[in-house]
Amino acid sequence: MDYKIVWSERSLSNLQEIVQYIAEDNPLAAERMGDFIIKKSSLLAQFPELGSIFIKLRRPDIREIAAPPYRIIYQVLPKERIISILTVWHGARQEPDFT
Repeated sequence: MDYKIVWSERSLSNLQEIVQYIAEDNPLAAERMGDFIIKKSSLLAQFPELGSIFIKLRRPDIREIAAPPYRIIYQVLPKERIISILTVWHGARQEPDFT
């Protein structure tokens, strides 16, 4: 049975900002990037531990996968069978703070 993917308000806001920013110069590229991020995160439903442990927190339940140039940071909740997308972050930026 697959995990359910749940996007936090923060991650949805991040995704919207990414798409809007890219769309200012290239609407087609913005659509492609948005689709790419969503498709990449959907892999987690079947492969929840696909990403590596988010090194800043060193917790096995907080992981990340690359969707270049972005990073999708997520939490695995195995008992609930939920993947919670915490944020979508540009790889060149300083890592997000989850405190």
